[in-house]
Amino acid sequence: MALMTGEQYVESMKKMNLQVYMFGKKIECPAEDPILRPSMNSVKMTYDLAQMPEYQDLMTVVSPYTGERINRFTHIHQSTQDLMNKVKMQRLCGQKTAACFQRCVGMDSFNAEFSVTYDTDKKYGTHYHENFMNFLKYVQERDLTVDGAMTDPKGDRGLAPHAQQDPDLYLHVVERRADGIVVRGAKAHQTGFINSHEVIVMPTISMGEDDKDYAVSFACPTDAKGIFMIVGRQSCDTRKMEGAPMDTGNPTFGGTEALVIFDNVFIPNDRIFMDGEYEFAGSLVERFAGYHRQSYGGCKVGVGDVLIGAAAVAADYNGCPKASHVKDKIIEMQHLNETLFACGIACSALGTQTESGNFIINLLLANVCKQNVTRFPYEIVRLAEDIAGGLMVTAPSEKDLKDPKLGPYVDKYLRGVGVVSTENRLKILRLIENLSLGTAAVGYRTESMHGAGSPQAQRIMISRQGNLGMKKKLAKAIAHIEE
Repeated sequence: MALMTGEQYVESMKKMNLQVYMFGKKIECPAEDPILRPSMNSVKMTYDLAQMPEYQDLMTVVSPYTGERINRFTHIHQSTQDLMNKVKMQRLCGQKTAACFQRCVGMDSFNAEFSVTYDTDKKYGTHYHENFMNFLKYVQERDLTVDGAMTDPKGDRGLAPHAQQDPDLYLHVVERRADGIVVRGAKAHQTGFINSHEVIVMPTISMGEDDKDYAVSFACPTDAKGIFMIVGRQSCDTRKMEGAPMDTGNPTFGGTEALVIFDNVFIPNDRIFMDGEYEFAGSLVERFAGYHRQSYGGCKVGVGDVLIGAAAVAADYNGCPKASHVKDKIIEMQHLNETLFACGIACSALGTQTESGNFIINLLLANVCKQNVTRFPYEIVRLAEDIAGGLMVTAPSEKDLKDPKLGPYVDKYLRGVGVVSTENRLKILRLIENLSLGTAAVGYRTESMHGAGSPQAQRIMISRQGNLGMKKKLAKAIAHIEE
């Protein structure tokens, strides 16, 4: 079975023995929890879309390793067209969920691990690439969702991993056995871990020889013994428990973040992709970050499409779609959004083949893409809030609207254009609130800033890859300067 249906995916997750905690309590069935279920629905959509004939070329591809049609989220990029199709697929998924659909980190982990394990084996004669390929085929054959875990808590940012007062602030190997290793630590800001069958763990920074125990990468089930998750709070998250779908803005879809604890987790030898080869930690971080920064030129654009549409609907419902300043703001939102998409496509189109055989994006343009994502969505949100008006954050609840006594007053005084119901007007305003300030902010606005690395991380890479020396030579040649 190479392609699961959405319902099969949900049933497969219900069978997992995940250790999930939220609000100080263990969640016995995350798939049925009202706060957590919308995030699973977002992942489910990646399975549903793959079943639709009209999206087959974007959502699926024939694996060169199994010969079967697989979900593109489990694919190793074979060409620049694959890289561009990835971005187009991510835009589609963003359009359909208006939330984080959570499978990008796994896909980006696959492609980073593919080339780095190859390079490591070439130098050391290890078997990491074989381990990885066996895992990849296992995932493709079962159409599994795989999380990618890179970010450590980090503790004192001024100290290397081995120099931290608490050695567990970076995930590390605590024991080596004949049949595998034991690891301890945590991974923070884990989007989608709670909805994944497996996880690929990677180091979070470049490392030196003293950090060998921290230079570790592996795969394991998300319900492996010793792993548990503490779900992070999101603005307006408890609205989902109130039985008032309108107030959530996006009743069906959402995203989830968690702090994931690895408490002496055993990893068998055939699931290890790096163990002590510290000089390759930086390569893995750089390549994964590049792929993931490319991803933002797709997913954030798709969610942006929804937000732009919501702002335009709000203008219709407010009775001012023809106002020149409103039209100009919507044009600006579209300009910014398409610029992000252009960056995602550009870094893909200029991708190159690695020695291992897969294709990697143009790293400079991928970092430019993500640097723009740290800025443009904030302006898109500002303009959407401007068009929507203050009612977006001051409107009464759905229960007030439906209350026998209060409802008629809410309906009377909060109606906009006469032919549009007050309920529909409030629904679109709540969606804008959700995308701008609420539980989707982690998948759009705030996550645009910090996901795939903070703005300074991209600026460092742009500095490294911008080839300033070459540009100086160009200027000197034009000016006929000889030194």
